[in-house]
Amino acid sequence: MTILSITEFVGHLHPMLVHFPIGILLMASIFRLVATIGKSPSLQPAVPVMIFWGMLAAIVSCISGLLLSQGADYDQALITRHRWLGIGTAVISIALYITYKRRLNPKLTAWISALLVVLVATTGHLGGSLTHGEDYLSASFGNVVDTGPALPPIPQVQEAHVYNDIVQPLLEARCYNCHGTNKQKGKLRLDQPGLILKGGEDGKIISDSNPDESEMIKRLMLPIDAKKHMPPKERAQLTPEELAFLHWWVTNGAPFDSKVNQLAMTSGIQPVLAALQSGTTAGPVINDDLPAVPVEPAPSEIVNRLKKAGVMIVPVAQNSNYLSANFVTASSTTDSIISLLESLKGQLVWLKLDGARLSDSAFRLIGRDTLLRRLQLSNTTLTDQSIIHLRSLKNLRSLNIVNTRVTYSGIQVLRELKHLRHLYLYQTEISNADWPALLRAFPDVALDSGNYSLPMLPGDTTVIRLP
Repeated sequence: MTILSITEFVGHLHPMLVHFPIGILLMASIFRLVATIGKSPSLQPAVPVMIFWGMLAAIVSCISGLLLSQGADYDQALITRHRWLGIGTAVISIALYITYKRRLNPKLTAWISALLVVLVATTGHLGGSLTHGEDYLSASFGNVVDTGPALPPIPQVQEAHVYNDIVQPLLEARCYNCHGTNKQKGKLRLDQPGLILKGGEDGKIISDSNPDESEMIKRLMLPIDAKKHMPPKERAQLTPEELAFLHWWVTNGAPFDSKVNQLAMTSGIQPVLAALQSGTTAGPVINDDLPAVPVEPAPSEIVNRLKKAGVMIVPVAQNSNYLSANFVTASSTTDSIISLLESLKGQLVWLKLDGARLSDSAFRLIGRDTLLRRLQLSNTTLTDQSIIHLRSLKNLRSLNIVNTRVTYSGIQVLRELKHLRHLYLYQTEISNADWPALLRAFPDVALDSGNYSLPMLPGDTTVIRLP
């Protein structure tokens, strides 16, 4: 074992050692106060013993803290205050021991004891800020977690700078609290391009043009209740569109100086960009009544072939073999790729094919995945003829067919889906006149017409045409 590794080992003991002086010194101050006011003089003999051991623990904690600060990336202003207050706590604990042991002026001892309590509390708070973030106390009172987009609408998204206008603000809103200037969990900082590429204590977090091997993407895509899921489940999460954009960014090599229109476009990324431009979202991932019966893992060979084609395959819950498939960055949506899903029909419950150019045979293949709970087909080639193949999806809870050519007549086949609860229909061939009848036909389904109005932004362009 080298000297460097020994010092690192001692430094890593600091979070454990530091609790001893906190508890012992605070308890000694309480005992001294109670003994002094005469309520319990029997506590008097224990006070100097407690101060002595608290003093030693404070000194050892200072040493381990100084060693830890040498090899960790913390906010320097915050750690400097913590360091000097920690040293001050150790010095004042020595002073308290001397004054108490030599029975000096009782008032001086009382003032030193009070000062020590303040120092212990303040130093401990700063230590908590370093470890858990500066809002670790106030965050407990925020009982509502933001589930909306992290970004405001981005006018002319195609002209936006990928990193400066989208990626960096996303990371700032969702990741800086744990991986910014004030706190670096796992020695990882995400507030500068060079630090993102550097990675953390476990190595790089971005694998060149391979999101499925990039630790950052893998952590973001884990089920929200997974231990390593990021951001932590008690904090605001990325929307599906924001996650898909980051996945697409990494697929394109994670550039820091390119515009959106300079990256390779896929059909799946178009609705994602449209959502970022309008500021809308499909909403957070929710539990869609997953099957209660456990299943065997999906064939790894099929999963790997789909991932190689750019399909995002992830489990939908911790310790579950049920899967979600997202084609947003898929290189192809040919029948041969779609046919691979048939081998996953025992595990696949969520399927996202937004923007895909699908054949009638592909829709027929999708109709065989009868376990599906959630299906997104917005901006696809779905028509009245191909929607017939979806009537076999008896377990479907949510269906998104936004911006397709489905009509009121074609949508009637979905009345057979007794578990359907959410149906997204805006920008289809269904007219406003059809809606009263549609509401009567689907009384138990939440129908989304997309009748939203967005505020005019300063950067929006108004086109005035002469009559």
